[in-house]
Amino acid sequence: MKLTTMTQVTLDGVMQGNGSASDDRRNRFQRGGWALGKGDDETRTFITQTYQRAEAFLFGRHTYEQFAASWGSLDQMRAHPIGVALNNAPKYVASTTLTTPRWRDTTVLRGDLAAAISELKAKPGNELQVHGSGALTRWLLANDLIDEMTLIVIPVILGQGARLFPQTGPDLALDLIDSRVDSKGVTIQVYRPAGRPRYATA
Repeated sequence: MKLTTMTQVTLDGVMQGNGSASDDRRNRFQRGGWALGKGDDETRTFITQTYQRAEAFLFGRHTYEQFAASWGSLDQMRAHPIGVALNNAPKYVASTTLTTPRWRDTTVLRGDLAAAISELKAKPGNELQVHGSGALTRWLLANDLIDEMTLIVIPVILGQGARLFPQTGPDLALDLIDSRVDSKGVTIQVYRPAGRPRYATA
């Protein structure tokens, strides 16, 4: 399976609290729900079709619990095509603290996470998808486990909140393999990791 990620981010790189005002208040974050209603029908179709081609899903614990409480529990969301895709596919959670996952068909990955994910990637199938899960996405990038990443960039600057990419961290070059902008100014950018960047020499 190809390991892919999909993340909604603001222009200043924030990914925290995209869904609602109350879904992520960590560190006194007060500007949630910034992605609600953004994007046109084509963008929403693109997101839905992305979920539908997943063979399995991989989550960090925080995102897993949010998804389990919504896509995995609420009848209206379970009936949506995204909910159907999530509920019908195997789900994996990278967590050292989760002991009793409540969402059907969930496996908790413990121990050597890199080895466990490499084993999943070696299985036949389409995509092992990561949605949200910022800490996990950063770890996967640092360990060269991501094959493709999609950024859905919402035209807003928050000025606070957890960012997808930290202030300091490993460097990475990316090849842009697809890009589009919708009628509401939301951009979709699909990247493939391409080793380390080249820097100017003295």
